[in-house]
Amino acid sequence: MNDHTELFTIGQLASRTGVPVRTVRFWSDMGIVAPTRRSAGGYRLYDLAALARLDLVRTLRELGLDLEAVQRVLNRQDTVAEIAGAHADALDAEIRVLRLRRAVLRSIARRGSTTEEMRFMHRLARLSAQERQRVIDDFVDQAFAGLDPDTPGAQIAQRMRQMPAELPDDPTAEQVDAWVELAELVGDEAFQRRVRQMAVAGAEPGEQPQQYDHESILEHGGGALAAGIVPESAEGRAALHRIIGADTPAEERVRLADELERFTDRRVERYWQLIGAVNGRPPFPPSAAAFEWFIAALRAHR
Repeated sequence: MNDHTELFTIGQLASRTGVPVRTVRFWSDMGIVAPTRRSAGGYRLYDLAALARLDLVRTLRELGLDLEAVQRVLNRQDTVAEIAGAHADALDAEIRVLRLRRAVLRSIARRGSTTEEMRFMHRLARLSAQERQRVIDDFVDQAFAGLDPDTPGAQIAQRMRQMPAELPDDPTAEQVDAWVELAELVGDEAFQRRVRQMAVAGAEPGEQPQQYDHESILEHGGGALAAGIVPESAEGRAALHRIIGADTPAEERVRLADELERFTDRRVERYWQLIGAVNGRPPFPPSAAAFEWFIAALRAHR
C-alpha cells in the first residue's frame, strides 16, 4: 500500500459518514467493514474503499435491510435489486398487518368493546388469510359432511366457502366488524346444527317443491310486516291472498309452510350478508322476516 494513501480512524470514519462510532466498531467486528490495517498503536485504520463500503452499508440499513442481507450484497451473493425487491415484498406484508391492526383499533374504539372482546378481535385479526379460510372451511365441512355433492343441499357448501383470499390491504372498520361477527357465528354450535339441518333437508329426495312467487312474498308479506299487520288478522288474510290464490287447498298451504320453514333462517341470511361485507360486495335487502310472516299467515289461514 502507498504510504500516501489516506487512512481514517473509526472516529474519523464515523464523522464523515454520520454513523455512530459504536456502530462502526460493531460492523467492523462483524467483518462487514473490515479495517485496511492497524496503526503502530494497534488502532484500526480504514481507506477510501472502506469509507465507500461503510456509506453503502449505512444506506442499505436505512432502507431497512438486515445485516445478513447487507452482507450478501457486499459479498455479491445477491444484487441490490434482488435484495430491494425482497425487502419491498416484506414491507408490503408488514403494511397490510399495520393497516389491519389500525382497522381493528378503530372498530374497538367505535364499538366500545370490553377487554375480552378486544382480545378476541385482535386474535382474529392476526389470523393469516389461510387460517381465516380454514375457519370457514372447517364449518362448511362439518355442516355438509357425508352429503352427496350433486344434491342441491350440498351444492350450497361451495357458496359458503366464499371467503376472500385475504382481507383488503386497507380494510374498513365495517369489514373488520363483519369478519369478527362471521367468526363468532360459524363457531356457534346452534348455528352449526341449523345449517346441518338445512343441508340434510336439501339433500333428501322428495316431492317437487311448491311453487311460490318470491317477489310477491317480499312485496306483500314484507309490506304487511312493515305496516304492522299480524298474519292471523283479516288484513293478514287479505295480504296472504295477494301472494297465493284464495282457493289454495289447506294441505298445500301446510306443505308450503313446512318447506319454507326448513330453509328460512335469519342467522343463515346474516351469514350471507357478512360474507358479502367481508368481500366488499354491496349489501342486499333482508328477506327472511317477510318469509317468516308468510309462513305464519299460511298456518293461520288454512
